[in-house]
Amino acid sequence: MATVLICRRFPRLSRVTTFSTTAKRKAESGSSESKQEKEENPETANTGAESPATIQLLNPLDYRVSYNPSAYAKSRAASQQHAARNGGQALGDVFTGPGAAWVRHTFGAASSQALPPVRNALPQPEPKPLLERNISAAQTEEEAEREKTEMHDSKEDPRMFQKGRPEYKTLSYDKFEPVETLPLEEGDSILHSVAVRKGNQSPGTITDYFCKLSRLPAERRAALVSEPAFNTLCHRAIKNIGSFATSDLINILKTCVRLVVPPTHPLLNACDSEFCRRAWDMNLDQLLLVADCWRCLDRGVPSYLSILFSYANVRWKDLALPQFVQLVYVIGEGRRSPADLMQKVESMILKHLDSFTLEEVGAICLGLFKSLSGISDHVMRKIADRVSLQMEDMSTYALVNVLKMLRYARMDHLPLLKELGKVIPARIPTVNIQGIMHITLTCSSLHYFDEGIMAAVALSLPSKVTFCRSKDAAKFLWSYGCLDYEPPNEEEFYSSLIEQMHRKLHEFKKFPEHLLTGLLGLAFVKRFPEELIDYALRSEFVQKTRGSKYELKKDLFTLGKSVEIECPSYQGSRLPPHLYQEMTEMVLNFAEQEIYVRPEIVEAASLLESMLGGPEYVKNHMILPHTRSSDLEVHLAVDRHPIPFNLKDPVADKLKGIGVRLTDDLMSQLIKGTSNSPSPVGMENKVGTPGQEREGARPPHAGGDAAAFSGGAFPAGAGLRVEPDSGRSLETPPSLALGWQPRGVKLALQVSNRNHYCYCSKRLLGLHRLKRRQLRQLGYVVVELPFWEWFPLLKRTRSEKLSYLHYKVFDPALLSRAG
Repeated sequence: MATVLICRRFPRLSRVTTFSTTAKRKAESGSSESKQEKEENPETANTGAESPATIQLLNPLDYRVSYNPSAYAKSRAASQQHAARNGGQALGDVFTGPGAAWVRHTFGAASSQALPPVRNALPQPEPKPLLERNISAAQTEEEAEREKTEMHDSKEDPRMFQKGRPEYKTLSYDKFEPVETLPLEEGDSILHSVAVRKGNQSPGTITDYFCKLSRLPAERRAALVSEPAFNTLCHRAIKNIGSFATSDLINILKTCVRLVVPPTHPLLNACDSEFCRRAWDMNLDQLLLVADCWRCLDRGVPSYLSILFSYANVRWKDLALPQFVQLVYVIGEGRRSPADLMQKVESMILKHLDSFTLEEVGAICLGLFKSLSGISDHVMRKIADRVSLQMEDMSTYALVNVLKMLRYARMDHLPLLKELGKVIPARIPTVNIQGIMHITLTCSSLHYFDEGIMAAVALSLPSKVTFCRSKDAAKFLWSYGCLDYEPPNEEEFYSSLIEQMHRKLHEFKKFPEHLLTGLLGLAFVKRFPEELIDYALRSEFVQKTRGSKYELKKDLFTLGKSVEIECPSYQGSRLPPHLYQEMTEMVLNFAEQEIYVRPEIVEAASLLESMLGGPEYVKNHMILPHTRSSDLEVHLAVDRHPIPFNLKDPVADKLKGIGVRLTDDLMSQLIKGTSNSPSPVGMENKVGTPGQEREGARPPHAGGDAAAFSGGAFPAGAGLRVEPDSGRSLETPPSLALGWQPRGVKLALQVSNRNHYCYCSKRLLGLHRLKRRQLRQLGYVVVELPFWEWFPLLKRTRSEKLSYLHYKVFDPALLSRAG
């Protein structure tokens, strides 16, 4: 029997709590390991072959919103308007925007198979050439991939609403409207006549020639623009541009659409200037038709649009419903929001809301979204109210446009979201990849978790993943990470997206924000693709992030620190120390002004200080600044008594002047752990813990440190200063102070709010799940003060709040969790 071996390269991954396929088999046959994870490779699953050298992983220690209901069903990928918004040419401007993964294939933390260092595991020399080869390969495969891409026209799909009313025929140009084909011989005769005719021709004749030539067969029209005779005809039209009737000039513009004249063609330059000159003498139907033609030609005409918007503003009360919808469409395609019109737009939406077709509702939302036009919550809620009642009758394309605006407005419309969970999962298999991305992104942006939607997307995505742009792949990863959801087919889901990220590496040079978005989404769910992280943390890539219109330092900060904590065996690129220091200072400065001073946090900190004995027992700070939320840190000894450690507190600073004189007796205590006299520090600290009995002059919480005080040694974190006889005080070295730290537990109390959780649920978001995971990684016990418990208590009595905090801090289970 012949045996065929298929060798496939996988991206190296780090997965928290990881095991190899070999370890899994051992576990199945009697291993004591209770948690095993395995990568499912769609191409080699169930072959029984092991390839321990194929996947290189890091070992973490135990481990951041058309009138064609079938627009989507035909796989025409009708939601690329947002892509056009970020990467296409706008009608009113030339605008190019910026273009946010794990296979759990693992070795156990205690596996005997050593993990090679990141750089050593790659072919020699350094991994950079390998990545460059990947990028080059991806670029050469780009054309082949385009052939497989879902059919989608970012110009035509947003115009589908125009098919819903006959009035749109006078307001827009349908380049697909069938026309009688002109025989080739007649077209050649026209071109010959133009070439041999000397002198000027009448505007009517020139218009007639253009109209006839636009009816030639498509293959003949494609070559027409480059022919000398056609250029001669264009030159004569430009020369007589002022002599054309407005209707003739519009007809010439329409023929240019059919002939696919380049947007920078001299004839279009002349038409643009002439239409600007005549605009105030035209009617609104003509103005909107011309604007529609400019969009079809993909030409930016900011001056013309400014005139159109001024014209509409003056004649606002005369706008009919189709004119209004077409105007909003033009505003969206122009990517500009005329401030003086927006209040009137809202009033018109409310006036005609019940009369709009559902596709027109989608078109209005898309126009507002593309132009970044904010609307009031009242108007957005009215739109959402109607959509939630008629969602079953709405095309997926129009629905996605509504979701985009809902996301932009940050509108938490629960009836619509619940209805979405009923309607959209069954449609997902027929929706194009960008439509699916916008549905998913809306859920994550609004922090709304619906397992039915997320599972349906995950099931459908692997077969369509090659259609993902870098932007799409990144936002899928971000959305699932943000909602902290790993679907039933998580291995297939994440492996397909990671591979797509590798295929799109060349795009990240232009759009670095997408790589960071994807990597953070992966980090939230404990997945760390080594090569992509190494690429993202290189100095060259970090330099590219500075050219982005987004502030990406905080994302680099979160990613870099997360890798340090969760992937100790990682040996790839790292961020420079000065960037960590800069971002830490920035985050902490912001926290002092905006986070530490929040009433719920201030109240908790104040009560904890009162309960434990003073500010030296509580620290309100960010243990992990890269997670951008605060902690209330408390230390407890093994017998659950609090330990003072926060001596940088202004109140605690008053104790620094006391000092401790370095004597022979004291040195004996430090070295031998014995004492013949009461501890000076124990005598100084007379603050007791409420509800506990004092033992002489020594406070109960100090006595709790049994190991330290049994021989008269000092309590950990007491911040001693050793004073030589000369009187100069010397701070205890941090390393020595850490050496005195007794065994016990470090608590990280989390005063959470609603923004830390999914909407209307108690499910933590990915960033906050990551934070808690990393706190545990560093030895902290996380204690939750969830908003649904703590916020109501803020209105209750002081004793009730103290009782609640006492229960949380002195829970006997904490020590066992710490162990």
